[in-house]
Amino acid sequence: MTAPLHIGLLVFPKLTQLDLTGPLQVFSRVPGAQVHLVWKRIEPVPSDAVLALLPTTTFAACPQLDVICVPGGAGADDMVNDVETLDFLRHQAAGARYITSVCTGSLVLGAAGLLDGYRATCHWSALPLLAAFGATPVATRVCTDRNRVTGGGVTAGIDFALTLAAELAGRPAAEMIQLSLEYNPAPPFQSGSPDTAPPEIRERLETLIAPSRARRRSAVEQAAARLAPRAPA
Repeated sequence: MTAPLHIGLLVFPKLTQLDLTGPLQVFSRVPGAQVHLVWKRIEPVPSDAVLALLPTTTFAACPQLDVICVPGGAGADDMVNDVETLDFLRHQAAGARYITSVCTGSLVLGAAGLLDGYRATCHWSALPLLAAFGATPVATRVCTDRNRVTGGGVTAGIDFALTLAAELAGRPAAEMIQLSLEYNPAPPFQSGSPDTAPPEIRERLETLIAPSRARRRSAVEQAAARLAPRAPA
């Protein structure tokens, strides 16, 4: 009997639910996969929208994961300095086949010391902050560097999950999952990237999110200062 493939997605307060639910929909269809939603306690966890998520296991009870995935969102700014969460990620990473994230979840991996020396991506608004953790920021939808697989902002989580599904189960299985989900993007506007959005739209959004970017930068600086100094290149 083939052992199940354990895939764990971290759940935490104020995560962006699509960062998690997009990959979750893909991973739940990977043959042989057993998917876990992991948090400190079994209790409803509020997302950054109206949806609350119920973990299926705790840090203490979680089995060794083959894949650990960290979503992003405003709550990730708290997780970069949450010692219990960072310890859990380091513990799981030691035995995991793939260490992954979506959006600003890569900052949490970085704060755990898991991206030092790796290329990685995240939401465009936070991409430069990865360098504080010794990572090389890459502006792309999905970035794969050895067993680190990171996705860009929010909707890139589906691209990320399909990419990883192909690694786990083969391209035909991943393509069948894509077809079953009818994942065939045709956005009504070309404003999904800072490179293609009209300048006035980008300017308005950057003004709107400036306070949250400042809070994130402060959290990352605090987290980076806690890590042991890296050896000179």
